[in-house]
Amino acid sequence: MTDYPDDIFTERDDVDVDTLANLGPLAPMAGVWEGTKGLDVNPYIDAPRRQVFIERIELQPVDRQSNGPQVLYGLRYHTHIVKPGEVETYHDQVGYRLWEPATRTIILTLTIPRAQAVMAIGHAEPDARSFEVTAVTINDDGTWSYFEDTVPRVRGEAEPFHHTDRNTFTRIEAPTPNPLAREAQAA
Repeated sequence: MTDYPDDIFTERDDVDVDTLANLGPLAPMAGVWEGTKGLDVNPYIDAPRRQVFIERIELQPVDRQSNGPQVLYGLRYHTHIVKPGEVETYHDQVGYRLWEPATRTIILTLTIPRAQAVMAIGHAEPDARSFEVTAVTINDDGTWSYFEDTVPRVRGEAEPFHHTDRNTFTRIEAPTPNPLAREAQAA
């Protein structure tokens, strides 16, 4: 863990405002992405149910966040998932993917509109191409992939169930610079 100064209230003033330049291993994920070969394996009445899905995720930079001397850079995201050929939302999720350079910590926050919220933490080097928070891999061809394994207990079942989701994304739109960086570039 990084040693923070005794003064935990004063924010640093020597911090770069360009989030896109300071996202560490999250940098290749900025932008708007689409994954057309998603697979969800979830618990169902008699046996696991396998469902394919199409996923769009927008990851846009936010201004740096300071907690006294702690500085976080991040991407605000919105994930929207539908089943092929349908318009009704299958899954919707919002949150932040954050990078704390001083401790090389990645933080994922997420909420879904079924009154559920989660925070997960992992560690990685700034140039990492694969890291585990929700197993993300930055692929050499410019795509990125995830594999999530949520292990709930299902009523009536003796063992926990491995509810898995996976997808690979192709960028369909570049990210928009965060507000402070846009102001600094215009000045």
